[in-house]
Amino acid sequence: MTDAQGKGDKSARSQMLGAVRRALGRGPLDATAAAPLERRLADHPANLIPARTDRPAPAVLDLFVQMAEAVSTTVDRVADERAVPAAVSEYLARYNLPSDIVMSPDPVLDVFPWHERPLLSIHRGRSQGDDPVSLTPAFAGIAETGTLMLESGADRPTTLNFLPDTHIVVLFADQVVGPYEVAWNRLRAQQAAAGGGMPRTVNFVTGPSRTGDIEQKIQLGAHGPRRLHIVLVEGRSPAAGKESEGGIGPAADGPRP
Repeated sequence: MTDAQGKGDKSARSQMLGAVRRALGRGPLDATAAAPLERRLADHPANLIPARTDRPAPAVLDLFVQMAEAVSTTVDRVADERAVPAAVSEYLARYNLPSDIVMSPDPVLDVFPWHERPLLSIHRGRSQGDDPVSLTPAFAGIAETGTLMLESGADRPTTLNFLPDTHIVVLFADQVVGPYEVAWNRLRAQQAAAGGGMPRTVNFVTGPSRTGDIEQKIQLGAHGPRRLHIVLVEGRSPAAGKESEGGIGPAADGPRP
């Protein structure tokens, strides 16, 4: 971003906020009125958390799978990283899907032995819109609703989440949390440890794309992938844990809200 662009963005922001203040009939808040709002932004107080998420870790994992499958996500549970390429290959064969995959360039995916499945045609990068299958990692799985939390970045292009017809996500069991609040805590902790702000985009994906706009009948693939498949990896080797440092793991949760 150039200096001129930065000044333009700030000017536009000031104009927008100024219009809101004029509509409210007031100017900028004084320090006394602003203080509780600043505390609210800094403290991240939890909202109401469903009781169904308050259970031991193995039961949280089962709840995530149950909730994901209830919204038409398919899930394969595998023992460790070595089983991931086979699970991906077998899923594609099961549904007679192409073996051409555009894969996220995220190094988290480098720990899997893709060379053991030479019939998989894999290239790394963004989706160009005509890729049949994408494969990405996820930041977290949220058992509350069977939802995937996907962060954007140079090595996690958002196009992979929405353009291909089939989206395959590799998720480690220790990335699955109960409520949304714990997932946000992990992301904030990761970004703080990295010394940066929040990602430009955080997407929450619950099942494949669907709509009921046409004659009130559910149609899959309306605005994104028609198939969402999760390969859930129950175990994690030290190498995989090292690749994923920075918030994806139980130690990054902090206290439960």
